[in-house]
Amino acid sequence: MNERLDRMRKIGQAPWVDEISREDTQRGGLKKLVEQGIVGVTSNPTIFQQAISNSELYDEQLAELARELDDPKEIFFRVAQRDIQDACDILAPVYEETNHLDGFVSLEVSPDLAYDTEGTIEEAQRLHDMVDRPNLFIKIPATREGLPAIEEMISRGVPINVTLIFSIERYREVTRAYIDGLKRFVEGGGDPSTVASVASFFVSRVDTETDRRLDEVGRPDLKGRLAVDNARLVYQEFKEIFGSDEWRELEARGARKQRPLWASTSTKNPEYSDVKYVEELVGPDTVNTMPKKTIEAVMDHAEIRPTIEEGVEEARALFTELEKAGVDYDDVTATLEREGVQKFSDSFEELIEVIEQKSGELARR
Repeated sequence: MNERLDRMRKIGQAPWVDEISREDTQRGGLKKLVEQGIVGVTSNPTIFQQAISNSELYDEQLAELARELDDPKEIFFRVAQRDIQDACDILAPVYEETNHLDGFVSLEVSPDLAYDTEGTIEEAQRLHDMVDRPNLFIKIPATREGLPAIEEMISRGVPINVTLIFSIERYREVTRAYIDGLKRFVEGGGDPSTVASVASFFVSRVDTETDRRLDEVGRPDLKGRLAVDNARLVYQEFKEIFGSDEWRELEARGARKQRPLWASTSTKNPEYSDVKYVEELVGPDTVNTMPKKTIEAVMDHAEIRPTIEEGVEEARALFTELEKAGVDYDDVTATLEREGVQKFSDSFEELIEVIEQKSGELARR
């Protein structure tokens, strides 16, 4: 167990890895990370695109599937099924040891469904049934069209990782969808203690976009602050929502809080610390999912102490300062959501092209 990851867990924050590959699941990489203290896995189209493009471990299965299936999207989900099932099995002991709090592995619905409520519901259910593991999270983006799908899947008792959250207001809407879904599940006779969810709130990308705008308006003194302050204010919302009388009624029946998960926590700006978005967001009832490079930096030199509630009043004041400077917070977060969906859609298209090309070549051999 790495001492810094162990410290995070003792404070109440779960360190997860934002990466998956067959190399990791079949050759011991993921098992080693678990031994060091990692207790969950997240994936997205970009991660799978890189994994499948850069490894021969997929070739045999791709060749078999190409002879059986014509649809490259279906080939991808069958490939992903194996990786996700293997990762779920590796994390199963963590899932049991933490009483089903951690040990989850996430698989995302197709990004081209981000603005399609019914399509998202249909695919989320299909992927949940296909992987067939209790410690699977289905990832659904927090677009306006995604919110009803999130509520519906929670009402069916399906564990959900809500992704691509950038704004405080959208975070509130996500928690509303979770709570309303849980109420429906309970009304239908379900046991809420069996339902889990995390709300993936994106961090470093907020600084990337805001810093660019601050340079344009000549206020570099405010750079590098909004990403962390935004997350810290979301944590205050989390405490209020999951400390309410409405929530306590559900909690009394066994319901679990929807933990904030800090996503996009690798540092994009080389002028900032490589562990900035980990060190400054440590706190109870949270998750931080990190690419391997960030995990290595954290294990090596991060200072881990409870920081999530530091500077809350300064964080509130920053929003006023940004407004005065001419930086529109709502436009920043709307832009980031739109670009986030587009980036994952682009990666997914590249992934499908790679699979089509690679599986076709392999099948002809």
